[in-house]
Amino acid sequence: MNQEVNSQYTHKERIRELKAELGSRLIILTHHYQNSEIVELGDYVGDSFGLARRAASDTDAEYIVFCGVHFMAESAAILARPGQSVQIPDMEAGCWMADMADPYIVERAWRELSDLWGAESMTPVAYMNSEAEIKAFCGRNHGLICTSSNAHKAFAWALEQRERIFFLPDQYLGLNTADRMGMPRQEVAVWDPDFPLGGNTEKDLQRARVVLWKGHCLVHTRFKVQEIEEVRRSRPEAKVIVHPECTPEVVAAADASGSTDSMIKYVESASPGDEIVIGTEFNLIDRLQQHYRDRTILPLSRSICPNMGRIDLLKLSHTLEHPGQVNVVSVEPEIRKQAGVALERMLDLPG
Repeated sequence: MNQEVNSQYTHKERIRELKAELGSRLIILTHHYQNSEIVELGDYVGDSFGLARRAASDTDAEYIVFCGVHFMAESAAILARPGQSVQIPDMEAGCWMADMADPYIVERAWRELSDLWGAESMTPVAYMNSEAEIKAFCGRNHGLICTSSNAHKAFAWALEQRERIFFLPDQYLGLNTADRMGMPRQEVAVWDPDFPLGGNTEKDLQRARVVLWKGHCLVHTRFKVQEIEEVRRSRPEAKVIVHPECTPEVVAAADASGSTDSMIKYVESASPGDEIVIGTEFNLIDRLQQHYRDRTILPLSRSICPNMGRIDLLKLSHTLEHPGQVNVVSVEPEIRKQAGVALERMLDLPG
């Protein structure tokens, strides 16, 4: 055990030495869901898109090291300036939800829906938690990207362009957004790629204004309504806030739902003595507990993303030993261009 602790301190010391050597040429980005020992070594902590934009706006940085999962590093690579390289400490740190939308199968579904409706009748919208090729698919088909905080604005924009939305890869963010906008459930269909017409009848699809890809986040779909009910019994004064990647039943049972940043702001604005129960990845909750000791902050349940956990001190140290050389995340020029178009459309959404 002591050997393991000493090893951790050694890696930390080496990371700090390498940061000092590289100076402003290096930026380490850490996602909110990283563990605290990684976050404390980073230059910035935030959500995936905010971090990618921050790095791209830094005129001195040559080396961007993204401590998160692969699609996040891809987003940074899409937005990176010429001369910047993007690395991730573990190339196997993927995202199960992003992997649920295979680009080839998405294109096949698009053709099926085009045969039914006509391609000119629908706008593709992809959640930020998607591969670069999915973002590019949206870019070349007149669609855009969204985050969990602006999905409703993206939906509104898309419906102004065309009659229908094809949203992927998270069915639950899509359902919660449709509910927020007051759409009747009969106007929302879920597309299961394992079945013809996504498991729907032609009648179902003809009346649908939104078709949602059958994907989900394993971290956020672990939360259950029964857990909220138990909070109501055991801590009647507590407020429950959950992420919109949770199921609609969980979102409806909670006091509030919102993006990672909105959860942080919710806690920041709370008063000393308040009790807040949060349904999201545990590492963020753990840091909030440490920072706001004058209020009670609890997890709805302990849900951890193992892919985020693949980033550790040894891998980060190894990456910094080889700036711009190992675990480099690159995006093909045409894919990058098309994905950039979809991202720019998101940035043009009204504030």
